[in-house]
Amino acid sequence: MDSIISLNWQGLLIGASTFLIIGLFHPLVIKGEYYFGLKVNLAFALLGIASSIGALIVSSMFWSAILAVIAFSSFWSIKEVYEQQERVRKGWFPANPRRIKR
Repeated sequence: MDSIISLNWQGLLIGASTFLIIGLFHPLVIKGEYYFGLKVNLAFALLGIASSIGALIVSSMFWSAILAVIAFSSFWSIKEVYEQQERVRKGWFPANPRRIKR
């Protein structure tokens, strides 16, 4: 029974957390583009920078890895907002009628 207790669960927890974080960012990109347009990229950039700094200064390897996943998911989301804008242009997703088009 001791062998089950001594297993290293951090890798699986990081993997599951990565899956959930990426899953969370998908609707954030969609809703962010819908309500804010390209301005949401500033929020993703700031979150990415803050998470990167956090990943560097946190002493726990587990939390450093989670912050790094958040950071790179944020940076990837900047690219995805542009692609989401293209998907809206093609009619695959609804455009926000309240937002002024420029």
